[in-house]
Amino acid sequence: MQKDIILSTLNSRYAHASFGLRYLYANLGKFQEQTKILEFIINKNPEDIVEEILKFNPKIVGFGIYIWNTIQMYEVISTLKKIAPEIIVVLGGPEISYEAETQALTKISDYVIKGEADFLFYEFCEQVLNKNLPEQKIISGSLPDIKKIKLPYQYYSAEDIAHRIIYVEASRGCPYKCEYCLSSLDKSVRNFDEDQFLQEISMLIEKGARQFKFVDRTFNLSPTISTKILNFFLERIQVGLFLHFEMVPDRLPDELKNLIKQFPKGSLQFEIGIQTMNPEVAKNVSRRQDYEKIKENFQFLNVETGVHTHADLIVGLPGEDLKSFAKGFDELTTYKPDEVQVGILKRLKGTPISRHDQKFSMVYSDVSPFQILRNKDLDYPTLQKMNRFAQYWDLVGNSGNFQKVMEYFKTEAIHRYDNSLFSLIWDLSEFLFEKHGQAHAISLQNLQKSVVAFLINRFSFTEDVAMEFVARKTEIQSVVATPKRQQKHLS
Repeated sequence: MQKDIILSTLNSRYAHASFGLRYLYANLGKFQEQTKILEFIINKNPEDIVEEILKFNPKIVGFGIYIWNTIQMYEVISTLKKIAPEIIVVLGGPEISYEAETQALTKISDYVIKGEADFLFYEFCEQVLNKNLPEQKIISGSLPDIKKIKLPYQYYSAEDIAHRIIYVEASRGCPYKCEYCLSSLDKSVRNFDEDQFLQEISMLIEKGARQFKFVDRTFNLSPTISTKILNFFLERIQVGLFLHFEMVPDRLPDELKNLIKQFPKGSLQFEIGIQTMNPEVAKNVSRRQDYEKIKENFQFLNVETGVHTHADLIVGLPGEDLKSFAKGFDELTTYKPDEVQVGILKRLKGTPISRHDQKFSMVYSDVSPFQILRNKDLDYPTLQKMNRFAQYWDLVGNSGNFQKVMEYFKTEAIHRYDNSLFSLIWDLSEFLFEKHGQAHAISLQNLQKSVVAFLINRFSFTEDVAMEFVARKTEIQSVVATPKRQQKHLS
């Protein structure tokens, strides 16, 4: 069956349904019947992807480009253009929307659409299908009127609802100017019509959707809108909903607190971006946050609610050395978030973090995901160790597979590691790397054996007691694991 337009991307996992492609499809109007969405995952063979695309004999192929798929997309596009050079290839997405002129992907493609392409892609397709090719290779336009954008939620299929993460957004944009984040480039926050949005969510619930991941950068920015949305879900909570929100850590007014307390344990997950606990480092990257409020809000969430909390820290921010990061990690863990995600700084194209390159000797990889390699305060070997620290911490500290061990670690860190859980986990990380030589592709069984060995080696456990500690878990409410960030728009 021929389709003139193919919308495609490579997701990092099957569970990650492409939100952006569905937005473009929803706003294609008269071209919808001529359009097919084809989603793949990054480990699929590029030749097989091209073969699948060519089955539809398209005239236009639009690819969503993201930080996690640039290398694989290069293989796919270069193969497609060699086999079928007559097909018009147009790119969009956050990774290609900035510094597009210098990117290898731009050179092998026909066009790039920068920014939010909800309407621009329709206009592009109309031109191309009318054989009126745009003169400019790189296309940009004004932000679309958010109230006129057709919502994409009806295009989540039964298969999506059953097996994939359902992404939703009540707003776009962010008022904050954190320099490592693309949202720092936003001019303002724009809200979708709340009633229309909630009608769409009601439709998804009726179809069986139970888990929703909000991609709004600051869900709790407007208490009026947040309370309206939370009330909507609270009225339907009996069907077994799970909701994920990104929250500003120091903004939790009483009206939100009173609502949050009413949700059953395990139904809410808050991703709380802290990024650094050092006020001077936060100032360097134009991040404003009230640390006393953050501490107070975590205490409220821990004591008075059943919210699952996921806090973020970033390694490699300008001005943060290892001692400062360790101090921040130790402080944050005393707030008892359910997870602390340790991320390594990435240079996202277009972000103003680059203004620090000279002063702080910031050096980044040229290969996706463009992580920091060294800076004035952290040399390359230290950042390599922090990469491993982050991965081993995920496996042991965040996974929930070593809860009894973690309880013990937190107690022993007080006595044996100068009250520093970071130092203990650093020691564990070095121990595990010496045993495994890598921080990935380690089976749970082998990891358990290694943690047993660490308990014996560092804490003089007998083997029987160590094995019993590793095997035991305290009972916790299970929650759905959610990715850090996933695609929003093709543009």
